[in-house]
Amino acid sequence: MTGGRTSKHSIMLCPIDKKNKLEQTVLSGVGVDYCPKCLGLWFEEEELRLAKDYKDRDLRWLDIDLWKDEEKFKISPGQKLCPTDRLPLYETDYGDSGIKVDVCNICHGAWLDRGEFKKIIQYLKEKANKEVLTHYLKNLKEELWEIFQGPEDFKDEVEDFLVILKLFVYKFNTQHPNIAKIISGLPR
Repeated sequence: MTGGRTSKHSIMLCPIDKKNKLEQTVLSGVGVDYCPKCLGLWFEEEELRLAKDYKDRDLRWLDIDLWKDEEKFKISPGQKLCPTDRLPLYETDYGDSGIKVDVCNICHGAWLDRGEFKKIIQYLKEKANKEVLTHYLKNLKEELWEIFQGPEDFKDEVEDFLVILKLFVYKFNTQHPNIAKIISGLPR
């Protein structure tokens, strides 16, 4: 299990109703907090990425930076409160998925309403399928660069690079079987 519980308050409350105590569970190999009433999930910093990576190893290379477009954050004071800091959460888009994620600009935690984690995984699978073939060279170049620049450690970045390579070969072979057959028949 990955992820640590580092809340500043001993009791974390549901960001929506601010009454129900969050309970701990393991989701995709990561310890997270959830509301037993609304089934929303609280991910501390990096836990959402770790859970996504654990859920589908082929999605490791595809990360959405929730903090990239801070000018797009929307805040509604008094709506949803961070269970850790008890300050209003910001609403932001999860990439171009149309999924709204509530984030804390202090602890960088993320709140997902019921079913949103599953929607995120589905969105990432569809995005990965499109990205691997249409932007293959760009993604390969970015992952190769990340081997030397991070943000993850060297071993993880090499694994991400190899996943893109493997996915491309698989997708190319299934979408272009005649070309793949010709290539495989060439002398090596």
